[in-house]
Amino acid sequence: MSSDSMSKNFRSAAPAGSGHWAESEYGMNTGMVHAGVLPDPVTGAVLTPVYQSTTFVQESIAKYCEKGFSYTRSANPTVAALEQKIASAENGAGCAAFTTGMAACCTIIASVMSAGDHAVVTNCSYGGTNRAMRVMFTRFNMEFTFVDMANLDEVKAAIKPNTKMIFSESPANPTLVLADLPALSALAKEKGLVHVSDSTFATPIICRPIDHGVDLVLQSTTKYYDGHNITVGGAVISATKEWDEKIRFHQNIFGSSMSPQVAFYQLQTAKTLPLRIRQQSNNAQAIAEFLETHPKVDTVRYPGLKSHPQKALADKQHRGGLHGGMLWFEVKGGTEAGRKLMDTVEKPWCLCENLGASESIITCPAVMTHANMLAEDRAKVGITDGFIRVSCGLEDAQDLIAALKKALDNL
Repeated sequence: MSSDSMSKNFRSAAPAGSGHWAESEYGMNTGMVHAGVLPDPVTGAVLTPVYQSTTFVQESIAKYCEKGFSYTRSANPTVAALEQKIASAENGAGCAAFTTGMAACCTIIASVMSAGDHAVVTNCSYGGTNRAMRVMFTRFNMEFTFVDMANLDEVKAAIKPNTKMIFSESPANPTLVLADLPALSALAKEKGLVHVSDSTFATPIICRPIDHGVDLVLQSTTKYYDGHNITVGGAVISATKEWDEKIRFHQNIFGSSMSPQVAFYQLQTAKTLPLRIRQQSNNAQAIAEFLETHPKVDTVRYPGLKSHPQKALADKQHRGGLHGGMLWFEVKGGTEAGRKLMDTVEKPWCLCENLGASESIITCPAVMTHANMLAEDRAKVGITDGFIRVSCGLEDAQDLIAALKKALDNL
């Protein structure tokens, strides 16, 4: 399969003719619109219906669950359509959709690890991930070592006889440090470990970790898959059917499956994912280049900038010359100046949590998304109290830049 295509996994059993899919690969735009979805066989409705039903009538005991559905906690037709779309986009063997990204994350840990096991984890991840490992799972006699995933020697040194998992995040939230996914996957396979990677910042438009040997991919579908600040959700994409079955087994135990209504919304929003990622990447590139030239800006990081320490890896690992809609910067004057900018920047910017949405968002990670991390751990990875995380939306770049310029000029 080419890097810019999706498998024809479109659930089509229709005879040849109108509405029939030819046996071939399709481009990412086509796949994001059509994968997992067929016109309703009864009404011809273009959109997959919301199957808002707790249970499903069975034809007989002997044919129990023959159609794949018995109880919505275990499986639901609307949710299954979204799962098929995401699995196709990520080039996975299967996908399980969850209530939230954190539900997906915790299910991965519970599926991979047992009491007494150890994991090597990126020292810069979403704050909720860090807290779950550090505060909750350690209560179950699990051990986590947090390392710089950009330093392969540090990762190797952290592996112990009881290590079961390498957990990377690329690009990392919020520092945009990249993980060398092929190198980490090769190391994991050499040591008999499971490589899990959170690819929320990248999306399959920019990077498909399974193509780089990753075993399990984590997505907070709240972010780019939704892209409109409408829903919350998560997904785990598995490289093999065996892992997909294990993830679903634990998901069913926890009861953390996505609701049909949320799946319906995300089936629609996912269609425009490639278009949105291109616009958001272009906006981020333009804004990052502007920030580099402004005298009040001390540091700016974006994988598309020549100044990014891992620009070569970004160009190698990211697809289509796109590097995503996320960047961060710090201003001269430290915490006080940074917080003043966040408090005073005008529309189109929104000061809030979340990312990947149509609206451009400015966030203070130390107070918002990464407050759950220990202060000393934030300091180690460079998340200062004046660190400004930026999620670029779909607005015109010149309008976003004008608002930032005004706020910067007034510092």
